[in-house]
Amino acid sequence: MQKETGVAKQIARFVALGALFLIPLAPLIVVHSFFFPFITGKAFYFRILVEIAVAAWAVLALLDKEYRPRFSWIGAAVLGFVAWMFVADLFAINVAKAFWSNFERMEGWVLLIHLLGFFLAASAVLRVEKKWRAWFLASLGVAVIVSAHGILQQMGVMQIHQGSTRIDSSFGNSAYFAIYLLFNIFIAGWLALTEKRQWLKWLLVAFAVLEAVLIVLTETRGTVLGLVGGLALAAFLTAVTAGKHARRMAALALALIVILSGSFYLARHSAFVQGNDALARIASISLADGQTRFTIWHMAFEGVLERPIVGWGQEGFNYVFNQFYDPSLYQQEPWFDRAHNAFIDWLVAGGVPAFLLYLSLFASAIWLLWKSSELSRPERIALTAALAGYACHNLFVFDNLYSYVYFFAILALIDSQVARPIAFFERAPEITSTDGATFALPIAGVAAFAAVWFVNIPGMTAASELITAISPSPNGPSANIAVFEDLVQHPAFAAQEIREQLVSFAATLAQSQTATTAEKQQAVSLAISEMKKQVAAYPLDARERLQLAYAYRVAGDSTDALKEITAAEALSPGKEDIWIEAGATEWDAGNAKAAQADFNKAYALGPQFTNLAAYAAAGDIAVGDTATADKILLGAYGTTTVDSDILAVAYYRTKDWPQLIRIWKMRAAAPGALVDTWFGLAAAYYAGGDKADAIATINKAVALYPEAASAGAAAIAQIRANTAGQ
Repeated sequence: MQKETGVAKQIARFVALGALFLIPLAPLIVVHSFFFPFITGKAFYFRILVEIAVAAWAVLALLDKEYRPRFSWIGAAVLGFVAWMFVADLFAINVAKAFWSNFERMEGWVLLIHLLGFFLAASAVLRVEKKWRAWFLASLGVAVIVSAHGILQQMGVMQIHQGSTRIDSSFGNSAYFAIYLLFNIFIAGWLALTEKRQWLKWLLVAFAVLEAVLIVLTETRGTVLGLVGGLALAAFLTAVTAGKHARRMAALALALIVILSGSFYLARHSAFVQGNDALARIASISLADGQTRFTIWHMAFEGVLERPIVGWGQEGFNYVFNQFYDPSLYQQEPWFDRAHNAFIDWLVAGGVPAFLLYLSLFASAIWLLWKSSELSRPERIALTAALAGYACHNLFVFDNLYSYVYFFAILALIDSQVARPIAFFERAPEITSTDGATFALPIAGVAAFAAVWFVNIPGMTAASELITAISPSPNGPSANIAVFEDLVQHPAFAAQEIREQLVSFAATLAQSQTATTAEKQQAVSLAISEMKKQVAAYPLDARERLQLAYAYRVAGDSTDALKEITAAEALSPGKEDIWIEAGATEWDAGNAKAAQADFNKAYALGPQFTNLAAYAAAGDIAVGDTATADKILLGAYGTTTVDSDILAVAYYRTKDWPQLIRIWKMRAAAPGALVDTWFGLAAAYYAGGDKADAIATINKAVALYPEAASAGAAAIAQIRANTAGQ
């Protein structure tokens, strides 16, 4: 008997489906008025739609048993994973960040609970409404637009946001774009294999091929491996499960994949491969090239051994990175907040239980995928290949919002096909359409509004206000300071990012020629005050200690700056950057001996890095030990004339004008030397008392760069005026 469809059910159904079908549009969302515009806009958009969809689904579940949650081991794994991470995040060092994350990542437990809501609502609503195929087709439709953006970037029509040759489309990150493409390839393949309309079937196949090409152009090596592995697995599964003709074709496809992969490997050093940026980067895959990853993973495992059960909480990897830092990472990013391996990231974040539960998401999905008769063989193969490719990608890259969305969408799809009714929910009576309209809909509407308001609006406001605070204001720096003062009163979940941006703003303002002394003091005082709060709240974070030290240095307070640097050294004793910061601060404070010791400590941690050798030499020069400095430079560079800013500073402070002049002459002789470089050489001559060569150098600079004539004339006039006054 067909159930009665009342107004409440019609409204809830329309809202739930509308919200779910709007989620695939998330990759197109870029809000430039938000901090981290490629991340925050998508995340807030997704969260709001999920909150609306869950509220509408709850009304449907009250009105109709068909929409109620069902049991499957996939659902149990998802629920267990989210529940355990709630516990693990409670034990995090930074609980607030574990739950809310930050603008740069927009993850934390808040994302997990939204992914759970998406999983439950999509599994029920799209199952009952039989809209799964339509949902994925809609997602592919959006992928066409996103891919067109990537093609235009490759053609040079649109800008690549990372500033390299690696296309990133509307994601702002080539790795994020790559995993989006990977999922779409296998989804397009699945839909093509089960599509009866020939025109659409071949259109989907063509689109999958295009997406594969775009993955190569992202130059994301882990995703390329995932693609090749997923295709090989799909061919293998087809070869062992399909009919005779399909088995033969699959075997040929598998052989072709092996031959092409092997041929590419053998030709990896050829001119053709090395002459193409994308192919050359992919060809660079090797154990040696992955050494940085392996080092970080080793550090991560050390962190796991210290907290094996509850881990460090989400967004807690930075504590592991600081405590177990390996000096061999000196030339890499100064701060890693991920292990660049999703499996290890969850092991660090939630301990062994989280790692096992994360694995169970894949295991339960694949097990039920092949156990159930509800899904066809092509569906099983394509979805298995998608999960395998995704897992391979995750061995080398961390997750992002839309890779999570696709992963949980596939989990929900499988769940919707295999889940069975739960007696408790089945026995609960359905409410009447009248009660639905009178009570359920209004309550759900209020709940959805409250969720949107309290979960998202404060963060959206802070993300927008932070952009205003760091952007030049027509009303001058005072207006920016006023925005910061307001912002720190309601930072939502991004207090750390706001305070770090405040320090950066204050440091820049302190060097400004147009800002007033009062404005500079106000900004620096506010930065110090806020960073002191940050350090007081999270005293074990070495990065924040250094931020506060930097703020103190900007204020000219070397004593307090050194206190914070010393605290940071205790938290991360193997990090060369901290010792360099200590040395620079000691040097500015006039303690050359202490600076020498700090610079040499940094060099001892990483003697293979020439940049650290330059710092060690500068420390020796600062105390007058030029013999030791020359020995270090000869060992590291093979010469004592090295183009290094820190050495230039050392020679200037010790008045070693011949060496300073040699550095600037080397810079000026370099191809493409700018006019400022020639002026720098002139300044070195002038500082050394050689006014004639200073003037001659300026004249040469003007001859090379006529547009600098007025600046050159002014500099010469100043030199002559100073000479006349002596």
